[in-house]
Amino acid sequence: MPALRIVPETVPCECSDQELVDAAMAKALPAIVEALGSPLSAEEASPRERPKEKPERTAFRGTLAEFNRFFYKRGWGDGLPLVPPTEEALAEMLTGTDLPPEHVVGKIVPRMGYATVERIAVNAVMAGALPIHLPVLIACVEALLDPGSRFGTYGVSTGSWAPFWMVNGPVRQDVRLNSGSGTLSPGDIANAAIGRAMGLVIKNIGGIRKGVEDMGALGNPGKYSMVMAENEEASPWEPLHVSAGLPAGESAVTLFFPNCYSQILPYGTDDKGILNALIYNLQPGRGGMTCLVLTPEHARLLHKAGWSKPMVKDFVAEFARVPAYRHRAWYDHSLAYGRPGMTPANPMDSMAIVTDPKLIEIIVAGGAGAFMGILCSSANNETFVTKKLSLPAKWSALVAKYRSFVPAYEKY
Repeated sequence: MPALRIVPETVPCECSDQELVDAAMAKALPAIVEALGSPLSAEEASPRERPKEKPERTAFRGTLAEFNRFFYKRGWGDGLPLVPPTEEALAEMLTGTDLPPEHVVGKIVPRMGYATVERIAVNAVMAGALPIHLPVLIACVEALLDPGSRFGTYGVSTGSWAPFWMVNGPVRQDVRLNSGSGTLSPGDIANAAIGRAMGLVIKNIGGIRKGVEDMGALGNPGKYSMVMAENEEASPWEPLHVSAGLPAGESAVTLFFPNCYSQILPYGTDDKGILNALIYNLQPGRGGMTCLVLTPEHARLLHKAGWSKPMVKDFVAEFARVPAYRHRAWYDHSLAYGRPGMTPANPMDSMAIVTDPKLIEIIVAGGAGAFMGILCSSANNETFVTKKLSLPAKWSALVAKYRSFVPAYEKY
């Protein structure tokens, strides 16, 4: 195939000013005509294939400080210190799965890197993960590769979407994922290292680099790690993976890509106060995939008042509304959720922020306190992707090996 000809243009990114667009395209048009019409050069007609190089298995030898400088200068890290992926550390990490190291989980866009079990394990070691985290990471990669996640868009977008990983089932207790107080805060190795490892997998295997493929305008701190386990024991409702169709005894990972996170206070400690706080705090500029994080206490209050999870989703989709002039689709019909003719004629008529309860999910997590969480996206053409975990045959022995690996805080 002949080499591509690229013509630069100066239209501001995502510009809606038609005059600016027309002027910039008028300047670019002669070069476009030239690129389309001129004959192919010899190199363009028969491009030479680059010779394939087989990299050395050992990338570096040196001190810990030298190793980190070497990896950082080559763009293989995330700005924080890395753990050297030695042969010994890699072998220990691979005890977390019965899959062979060369097994290909899939190819990760945009550079179509082969996500082998060994490469996933290498990045897991670098992130400081434990072997008991590897089954979760493999399921995370499978979720990433699911077309429903639309990772191919969100990984490189200007919108700075970050993967949000929600874990269910017995594996939560086995790997000590935090589902209580400060579940999204630093301090728990499982929550921190699983998310960080996936960030390195995305960068080093998928080839997504900041400012090169990842064009996030502002970026997102959630890309370091955004992992949460559901507190199933304290929830009055069926857990997230059961809602997705899996048996309660299975372990699973659920993924979607938010780019906003809000903590809100309920307007009262009854069902009315909780639900009104949710519908009045959804952002009109979002309107896509939405995850409501309810504390166990709020979930119990709603359940006691007769609310099921589907009822809460229906309520939020129906009553989270704003006047049309405050809705993003009023200003740009292309943002009208695929229904450009559905914006009302009267700017004071109300419009739903989230148009379908299928775009809403609920997870029960967090500690004592009044705050609730809303994670939302401005996109509505994806799904919540859930993938079942596969555990190795000697899982119980592996869990026992790391059972005592927990922080011991000084007590008052």
